[in-house]
Order: sequence, then structure tokens, then C-alpha cells
Amino acid sequence: MASRASDSPIVTVPDARVLDVERIKADFPILSERINDKRLVYLDNAATSQKPREVINALLEYYRKMNANIHRGLHTLAERATSAYEHTRTHTADFIGGVKPEEIVFTRGTTESINLVAYTWGEQNIGEDDEILVSEMEHHANFVPWFQLAQRKGATIRKLPITVCGHLDLSDIDNLINEKTKLVAVSHMSNVFGTVNPVKDLAQRAHAAGALILTDGAQAAPHMPIDVTDLDVDFYAFSSHKMLGPTGVGVLYAREELYRDMPPFNYGGEMISQVGFDKVTFADLPYKFEGGTPNIADVIAFDAALSYLEKLGMENVHHHETEITRYALDRLSEVKGLEIQGPQDTSERGSAVSFTDKDIHPHDISTYLDYNGIAIRAGHHCAQPLMKFLGKVATARASFYIYNDRADVDALVEALIEMRRYFGV
Repeated sequence: MASRASDSPIVTVPDARVLDVERIKADFPILSERINDKRLVYLDNAATSQKPREVINALLEYYRKMNANIHRGLHTLAERATSAYEHTRTHTADFIGGVKPEEIVFTRGTTESINLVAYTWGEQNIGEDDEILVSEMEHHANFVPWFQLAQRKGATIRKLPITVCGHLDLSDIDNLINEKTKLVAVSHMSNVFGTVNPVKDLAQRAHAAGALILTDGAQAAPHMPIDVTDLDVDFYAFSSHKMLGPTGVGVLYAREELYRDMPPFNYGGEMISQVGFDKVTFADLPYKFEGGTPNIADVIAFDAALSYLEKLGMENVHHHETEITRYALDRLSEVKGLEIQGPQDTSERGSAVSFTDKDIHPHDISTYLDYNGIAIRAGHHCAQPLMKFLGKVATARASFYIYNDRADVDALVEALIEMRRYFGV
């Protein structure tokens, strides 16, 4: 029988360390909410995760004990806030593989991080007849900025296609990445298929052709160990709110030498060194990319989210999600009329599971499940090119995280079976 450590939400068993989900659930106040007089089964984690008590308390603690602007004051509150804010930067750098703190820039989210690269590095380095390779499974945030940049510059967007099984189609990759390629833009994990893409291999191919690679890590960073140095990516973007932290905080990692050659994105306070009517010079890294008052409180609270995940261990998080996703795929296969999108092998995918019903629209699926206290996402998931490939206007998506267990999967499946009876199909 498993033994539980008194100070850790981990159950130790002979061959693995697995998460004590019952104990983890107790750390999340919102999970005690009832929806339509039913227990909340939260399965919309790919959109945003719930927040543990430690993160909520950290946010309150900032406003109670250190509310002040950062980097600008010499008084005690300003120094407390600055120290906590910069501690989060160092912590984030360590979390993604031990990079330099100055290689971490805080933004409002993954979308802004990618736009920062497009409007700085992209404006300087993309020209007429250059090519940007974008995968067919990208979130709009990693497609539209490059499409708009190509329109402005006379460059070409080339499509890295996908297979019917939900993988990148690399059969023609040697031609797709060529001497004209300047950037490869690819998600680490698909927000629709859950596919984990071979980022390290793509980085090697891009660099061999003289191109750079930008990786959208919004769906990967919350769910698996990340080492951006090992991946050999040039840019890596992700968001706090998908990994237990507050909304409104994004992270951009870039190699220091790239940052140094990139112009600022927002001009104004804090990102300057000297300002005069004859000359303006900019601050050192990373501050030249953080103009204006940043989202201080939420960045500081993000530190508590990182600590919570580290307490669990990202290998353990990944192991738990692999097991719960495997169970979900098996159980969902029992529901008549259901078609699951993406890879079926859990070694190739993460915990976002998209599906359709041959008789019931995804929006109706979501509405019915919500009546039963089950929160999922339905729509095109900001991935319209992928929906076009699938020949669908939308899918339903259940996405799992550290506080989900088999009982949550069972509740989902039982509700889907009952839904088909309700609709008479």
C-alpha cells in the first residue's frame, strides 16, 4: 500500500512517484464550487488552469505588504516589490533550464511575446522573398503575426503540413526548410491535437539552413520539464495562467545575442537609459523590452505557481498526465459516435483531447456538459487552418491537469453517454 509523505502531495510507490490528486484538489478553492448543484469537474486547462491557495495568497500578500512600483523607488515597499519581481525572473530562468535571468522578458501573455519578436526581430530580419515556415496546427497567435509581417515585407508564408494522425508531416522537410527560410514557427504542443512536436530536430534543421526557430510553449511549459538550451530554440514563449499562475503574465525567452540586436517594442518609462532632445538610449537587458509599469502583482504571484509545480516535480506532473490521458482515451473510445482527434499514443501527445460527435454539435456538447458541472472548451480553439484541414467548424476539447483524476474522466464519459440518450441518437 502506498505511503503518503506528510509534507508533499506525492504518493511514493515502488516504481514511480505519483501525484496525490485528492490532496492537490484541496489546495484549489474553486474546485469546491458547485455548478448547477453538481460538483465542478474542470477540464478546460488548455485554456487556463485553476490557481492554488499559495498563488492566491501571494497575490494578496503583494497588495497587503509591498504595493509599490518597481525599479524606481528607494523606499522600503519599492525595494520589497522590486526584489520579489526580480526573484520571479530568476526563478523562471531556472524553471526552463537555467538560462540567464536577463534572457527572460515578461509580457502580457504568449501572444504578446510572439508579437514582440515579430515587431522587433522580424521587422529587422525578414525581407522580400524571404520565407517563414509555419505549421498547419498553430494557434492563431503563432500564425497571424507572421502572416501580417509577411504582408508588410513581401515575404512568403510556407505551410508545414500535418498528417491525418495529427503529427507534423516531415516528408518534405528538406525542401520546406531551405536557403530562403528565415524563421520556423512551431508549437511545442498542439492545443487541439495535444501532439508534442519534435522541436529539437526542427531547431537543428533550421539552424543548418541559417534560419531561427520560435516555439510556442504555452501548452508544453505547464505539463513537462522544459530545457530551452537542450531544445536549442532561439525564442520560446509561454504564459503564467496556463500553469497555475495569474492571468496577464507571459514569458519570452530569447538568446542574449538576439535580444541585444533587437530594438525595443514599447517605448516610454523604465526602458530607457538616457533621454534628451538630441538622443535617446535604451536600458540594458531585459528592461529595454519592459517599458511602462509592468504587471507587478501577477508576476510576483507567478513565482508561487512555479514553486508549487516544482514541489510536485515536472517529471511527476508529466507522468500523471500521461496516465490520466491514456485512461481518458480508452474511456472515450467507449462512447458511440465519438471521433477523437490527434495521436492515440500517449508517448506522442499531451493532455489536451479534442473530439467530435457525429450527431451533436460541439457547442451543444459543451452546454450539456456544463449543465452537469463539467467544464470543457468547444470551438475552433484559435486554430482555424487546422479546423479547415479536419473539415470541421469546431471540436470539443477536454484538457487535463494535476488536479484531475479518473473520477473526473468517468464523469465526463458518463455525461457524454447520457447526452446521446438525451438527444435521442
